Amino acid sequence: MERTFAIIKPDAVERKLAGQILARIEEKGFNIVGMKKIQLTKKQAEGFYYVHSARPFFNDLCAFMSRSPVIVLCLEKENAIADWRTLMGATNPANAEPGTIRKDFAVNIEENSSHGSDAPETAAFEIPYFFSALELV
Repeated sequence: MERTFAIIKPDAVERKLAGQILARIEEKGFNIVGMKKIQLTKKQAEGFYYVHSARPFFNDLCAFMSRSPVIVLCLEKENAIADWRTLMGATNPANAEPGTIRKDFAVNIEENSSHGSDAPETAAFEIPYFFSALELV
């Protein structure tokens, strides 16, 4: 079994799409081992996205991620990282496959409704950023 980290981003939470996204997650065989709705501070968003700190979109990304609540998730299944990335679809929803979360729900490339770890090393940083071991069941 593999674990990955996911976020239902502010644009999707604001538009009350979390239930539909969670249903798709479960329909694809993921086990939700951790989930909570939180309001990130700008500083927390900056810490989470520190790998992008030199990129021109960093400030806008952190402002977006801290503008309203998000739902953070730890997901588990065989090939969880790759399968979650497939279910999310391409970062740019214009390039995403039909039936993916980003194709069906994203507003645009910046407000693309979901985040997911892209590698085991990323998941190893992202999961404990939001969850203690006691919160994962």
